Amino acid sequence: MELDEVIFNRMSVRYYEERSVEEEKLEDLIKSAIRAPTASGLENWLFVVYKDENIRKRIHEIMYEAHAEYYRAYGLPEEKIEKLKAKIFEKGMYKAPVYVGVFVDKETRFLKGKEYEEIEFLWSVESAAMAIENLMLKAVELGLGTCYIGVTSLEKYQRELREMAELGENWYLVGLVPVGYPAEKITPRPRRKSLEKILKII
Repeated sequence: MELDEVIFNRMSVRYYEERSVEEEKLEDLIKSAIRAPTASGLENWLFVVYKDENIRKRIHEIMYEAHAEYYRAYGLPEEKIEKLKAKIFEKGMYKAPVYVGVFVDKETRFLKGKEYEEIEFLWSVESAAMAIENLMLKAVELGLGTCYIGVTSLEKYQRELREMAELGENWYLVGLVPVGYPAEKITPRPRRKSLEKILKII
């Protein structure tokens, strides 16, 4: 598959087949992820693959809880949040055979001054985000689907995901990525804004 085909066929997949993802494909995803740029060459990222059945069941519950908190904060009515609950649990949205948590170590730094702490953390998050994109593009090439989940980074949920992996508080969850074989045909939606709206050349 050509690179432009991979890029333009990537989309957020929310429903997955129950079949497991092969170990060699999981390794290929992580190998591709770590080819991303990494600020100051720190590589202060960690990829946690959640495969245990009981852990995955709890992660699926977290998916609803985190989304519900997010939409409550936005002001969505409770009846709509209940519909979301039915969609996630009854229809199996985000229920995947594998979840990949991408963490960065806040204590691994290049610059030592306190004044650089915030910007270095931002650079680490950016590095991890680029790694996630690499992983997601490789998934397309391998016939797999993914979806970037950001709401699990809300503190109470990422704390639980850290504890599942026996990680200390220095580890920050940048994103959680369900991975699996898509349960439905992948049809990328042409939903991006036009270049005229998002491009400025000076």
